[in-house]
Amino acid sequence: MSTISLLFKSVAAAATTLLLALPAQASADKPRVALVMKSLANEFFLTMENGAKAHQKKNSDKYELITNGVKDESDTAGQIKLVEQMIISNVDAIVIAPADSKALVAVVKRAIDAGIVVINIDNQLDPAALKEKGISVPFVGPLDRKGAQQVGDYLAKFLKAGDKVAIIEGLPTASNAKLRTQGFQDAMKTAGAKVVGVQTGEWEIDKANKVAAAMLSETPDLKALLCGNDSMAIGAVAAVKSAGLTGKVRVVGFDNISAVAPMLKDGRMTATAEQHADKLAIYGIEFALKSLKNKAPIKTLGGFVETPVDLIAGGKK
Repeated sequence: MSTISLLFKSVAAAATTLLLALPAQASADKPRVALVMKSLANEFFLTMENGAKAHQKKNSDKYELITNGVKDESDTAGQIKLVEQMIISNVDAIVIAPADSKALVAVVKRAIDAGIVVINIDNQLDPAALKEKGISVPFVGPLDRKGAQQVGDYLAKFLKAGDKVAIIEGLPTASNAKLRTQGFQDAMKTAGAKVVGVQTGEWEIDKANKVAAAMLSETPDLKALLCGNDSMAIGAVAAVKSAGLTGKVRVVGFDNISAVAPMLKDGRMTATAEQHADKLAIYGIEFALKSLKNKAPIKTLGGFVETPVDLIAGGKK
């Protein structure tokens, strides 16, 4: 093959890649909004993505949507690269659920400096890190501590003072992980239960399964496992079953993904929290579109928009 043929083939391949990267029905008069999520292996974020796509389809005359996510919950570097790609693509707005509350702040600042509206959803960026960079980013999301406390308060109905419980939390670098742990601790303190351990399950099923198995082994009289999300709760339920303790050790979670519905129904899980993944990104997208329409100074955007979080109690007591 000649050099010219090889060059033509390379250019054609590059053009195809570029076309695939562009959103359908791209239009110069419609803003492009990028939704940057955490792990799409987590049903919560798949539900979020589907909700956002459905919203864009109904509002295709108002904006274009680009959705993307990383391979797993701890892939902070991968998420930073996604934001960098969106900056290069010159999108109008980025709606982001950060994998790490501090590590994403620097690239968020680069996006803002590039004139891009950034809206933070799901997991709040660290206020001190934002202040250090001299930026303000609106947060649209639930009160995680309040939601976790609701779940913990419901669990407390089945506990007595002095009962031993343990907490499996998300990534310690995520603000929502810390807040949910605090909410669980608030509820257990009120109930008089004893929190004998707090360990990270990194938001993942397999990691939480191993952590839960170790906790059950170390504390044979453990009465409950409080998990920072439903993926970890699924891992904990499996560990409880393997230990032959189904019905003796209660498990609660957070997110209300569809995979836990049968567990809630038959009592393998006692409760979870519904934070409406299908709507969470939509709230952020609508905030971004409003900000673009109003042409608000990007560096002065800020504030907090609370979104719903509801207790979902299990059917079997």
